[in-house]
Amino acid sequence: MREVEVPAGLIEYDTVGSGPPVVLLHGLLMDHTVWDRVLPLLPHGFTYVRPVLPLGSHRLPMKPGADLTLRGQVHLVADFLDALALDAVTLVHTDWGGALFLTAHGRDQRVARQVILPCEAFDNFPPGLPGTMVSLAARVPGGLRFAARQLRVGAMRRQPMLFGQMARRPVPDDLMRGWTEPLLRDPGVRRDMLAYCRGAFDKAELVRDTEALRRFAGPALVLWSPENRVMPPEHGRRLARLLPAGQYAEVPGAYVLSMLDEPELVAHEIGRFLTSAPAR
Repeated sequence: MREVEVPAGLIEYDTVGSGPPVVLLHGLLMDHTVWDRVLPLLPHGFTYVRPVLPLGSHRLPMKPGADLTLRGQVHLVADFLDALALDAVTLVHTDWGGALFLTAHGRDQRVARQVILPCEAFDNFPPGLPGTMVSLAARVPGGLRFAARQLRVGAMRRQPMLFGQMARRPVPDDLMRGWTEPLLRDPGVRRDMLAYCRGAFDKAELVRDTEALRRFAGPALVLWSPENRVMPPEHGRRLARLLPAGQYAEVPGAYVLSMLDEPELVAHEIGRFLTSAPAR
C-alpha cells in the first residue's frame, strides 16, 4: 500500500495498471478489498486507484480534530484527488454516497465521469436498517466494538440489521476480519468513525446536494441492484434522470455490494462504460 498526505492525515491507497485514472471508493466499515473480485476483470488501459477512506476500516487514524463529518469526508475525497494530481477521473461510488456531493461543494473539477453503484443518496443517510443500527451503536459506549465483534460471527453477520441486506452471498470471514481489525484494535480509528457517525445529517440539505448532480455534465453510469432493500430502487432511476448524460443499468440478483454478489456482471458493465463513454 502507498500513502499520501491530505489535510486530514495520511491516506493509504493502491494502484494497478496505467492510463486514465479510475478511482474505486468503498463504504462504511469496508476498505479497498471490497473490489478484489472485480479488479482483475476490468479492462486494461486504465489506472485503477483504490483509496482507504477513514470510514472505520482504515489502519491510519486521521489527525486529531480533523473534520470527518459527512461534509469533511466529501472534501477529503477531493483532497485525495488533488494530492495525487489525478485529472479526468472516473469516480466509482458504492454504499457510501458522500462523494456524490463533490459537485454540490464545487470540488468535482477533477472528475470527468462517474459510475454509481447502489449507495446513499437523497435523504437515505444513514441507509436502511444496517445504517440505523450503526448509528445507534455509535451512540452507545463501546457500541462500535460490540458491533464489530458480532460481524466476525458468520450467523450474526448474515442478520438483516448487519450485512444480511448488504450482500446476497455471505461475506467471507477473512474479508470481514480485515474490515473490523482496525476498529477493534485502534482507538484512533474508533474516534474517526465516531466523528462521522455522530455528525448531523440534514435531510433537506442531503436532497439538495444530491440534486446538484444536475450540474455534472460528464458521462455517468448508474449501475443499480433493484432487489436490495437498503438503497431504494427508485433512487437509482432518479439519479440516472438527474444526470444530464446519465445511463442506467441493473445487476439482477445482487444486493448493495453487487461487486461481491455478481463480480463478473459488475466488471462487464463498468468495462463497457469505460471503453465506450468518452470523458468530457
